Amino acid sequence: QELVDRLRPRVVVVFRRRLVHCCDLVLTARCGGLGAALEGWSFMTPDLLKQGAQRVAHKLEKVSTETASGGRDASYGRVHTAGEVDVSHGRILYLEDVSVSFDGFKAINKLSLDIAPGELRCIIGPNGAGKTTMMDIITGKTRPDEGQVFFGSTIDLLSHNEPEIAQLGIGRKFQKPTVFEQLSVFENLELALKTPKGVKASMFFKLDSVQSDRLAEVLHTIHLADSVLTQAGNLSHGQKQWLEIGMLLMQDPKLLLLDEPVAGMTDHETERTAELFLSLKGKHSLMVVEHDMGFIKTISDIVTVLCDGSVLAQGTLDQVQADERVIEVYLGR
Repeated sequence: QELVDRLRPRVVVVFRRRLVHCCDLVLTARCGGLGAALEGWSFMTPDLLKQGAQRVAHKLEKVSTETASGGRDASYGRVHTAGEVDVSHGRILYLEDVSVSFDGFKAINKLSLDIAPGELRCIIGPNGAGKTTMMDIITGKTRPDEGQVFFGSTIDLLSHNEPEIAQLGIGRKFQKPTVFEQLSVFENLELALKTPKGVKASMFFKLDSVQSDRLAEVLHTIHLADSVLTQAGNLSHGQKQWLEIGMLLMQDPKLLLLDEPVAGMTDHETERTAELFLSLKGKHSLMVVEHDMGFIKTISDIVTVLCDGSVLAQGTLDQVQADERVIEVYLGR
């Protein structure tokens, strides 16, 4: 019988019902029972000790390499930081079997949807299809009756409230632009910086070089670099929409939810907005709800069609436009 002391590696061979001390010189019998053993006493030699130690070391090595993967080398691991969005599985937003009812009306019905990092996903569908309610659920404004909503692989959005979800990196733009009309474009963007908003922090706040560079970058992105000192209330409707998108970008969001962003815009403003969204694609994930099919055609890769609170069709714009169900309930003949 081999005994191993991991702190002081050694091997002893003992008989049953015989007490030995780890420092004793021990006699050994190889086999054959007690009678045979008494005929063949031999002292424990250094060679036997070495052989026993080698057998034990081999056994321990085998145990240490046995894993849940059947002995194969384990894949790499990564340390997950609380609040970090884990997109290692290729999805930044994941909804599964989400349902919500209002006074017996099922606004969302077993909705399942996922979006990849850096993707620009367009959502279309008739009025009452559940598009705005879906955004309400993602941002924590509405709690579903059932289902799962995950931001990345590990963040359960249903366990967070609206401010927490915004801090996690999800920004939302509503249909009507909301800006501070009495302030300049510059001041609106400055207020939107992701900084402490306490009284003391606000009183003594001063832009540093990194923040100034970021603000200048966003001004260029949203096509308002020439209107930096213009009062927000004097901007056109389209420019106000761009300013609000810029205010979201100052928060460094990972996912942007945009509800009918080109509604009420001129053709020129719509064209510039398409350029803006395409420039954001890849840097951010975007979910765009829109009815303007020309705009959708310009910016879309994948289009999801919602109807009665669930996904009716999904694919390229040409594919969904050719779908008889989509033609029947939304596009018309």
